[in-house]
Amino acid sequence: MAVGVACAVLALSVPAPAAAAQVELGDVQQAIENVAKIDGVVGTIGEVYVDGKRAGQGTAGSRLLNGKGGRIPPTSRYRVGSQTKLMTATVLLQLVKEGKLGLDDKLADVLPEVAEHDWVDRAGEITVRQLIRHTSGIPDFFASEQFDDPFDFTTYYPPIDLVKASRKLPRTGEPGERFSYSNTNYVLLGLIIEKVTGRSLSAELTRRLFAPLGMSRTYLPTRPPQGIKGPHGHGYHPDAEGRPRDVDRQNASLGGAAGGVISTAHDVSAFYRALGQGRLLPSDLQRTVGQPLPSLCGGTVAPVAGNGPGFLAVTFTSADGRRQFAVSTTLKIQNEQAMAVGDAIDKAAEAVLCPGQ
Repeated sequence: MAVGVACAVLALSVPAPAAAAQVELGDVQQAIENVAKIDGVVGTIGEVYVDGKRAGQGTAGSRLLNGKGGRIPPTSRYRVGSQTKLMTATVLLQLVKEGKLGLDDKLADVLPEVAEHDWVDRAGEITVRQLIRHTSGIPDFFASEQFDDPFDFTTYYPPIDLVKASRKLPRTGEPGERFSYSNTNYVLLGLIIEKVTGRSLSAELTRRLFAPLGMSRTYLPTRPPQGIKGPHGHGYHPDAEGRPRDVDRQNASLGGAAGGVISTAHDVSAFYRALGQGRLLPSDLQRTVGQPLPSLCGGTVAPVAGNGPGFLAVTFTSADGRRQFAVSTTLKIQNEQAMAVGDAIDKAAEAVLCPGQ
């Protein structure tokens, strides 16, 4: 399963030439129908964009469980999960570009309260760069098992409480020593953005990314029980007896800077296109985050994914930034059981983006 759970990685590429070559694409509807055949899938939608224009779309399965509710409109909003991290990192790096903080600034200096109250171990040694790259050694707050109830749609957890929960866990390594994926890193980056700008993370994402890129249907909910606006697919999660329960209205306070954005295929494609063509960050700051492995279509297409209870969302982007294929799949199984779904989405991307290979 190439897509996995998205790390914070930025694709490096160059702008498309003025006279771009014709792009051959496969049948999007057929590719989406093949994903919907996989056990555990409720519904799937996908759209492909070339040079900012929609070149195909598809929908299969159903909006609700057991074939109910009709098909999901392919232009529907959906949760992008950990793809949010790329957006958070981009805003943070724009602040670095503007000289409002530095990549080597210490966490204790930019968020002194976490050091003063000992909410983060060794905050005086951890840098902003390490938070972005998941090399801080700060454990993931989800590992505390305090937030394991997928059916808790109403409890509000302030971001700092998620940080405090991670403090009870053992470190995953020395600062800067090795990569260890942790949502807590991005909770802290969200808090840093709010501290530096004096605005909410939601407002800053809108001001710097969503509005300028025409991502008019994208937003970041922050408090439960905020959900997905408009018609959309519902995801399900097995309860203690194994029965699928609707988890459409997820706990927004557990997503935030690490995984909370709700978007559309059109809007996420606009983000990845601008990012890949160097319109959001200079190349040196893009390299700060790293480069995803272009593992599909002969090494020319890279996937970035996000998941959570009841959903898996993946966006595939070509190395030249011209092509995006955005897929959202709703599930009725646990994410740990969704390996076959991820494999099917990869195959769908190859069928659409490189049909001749």
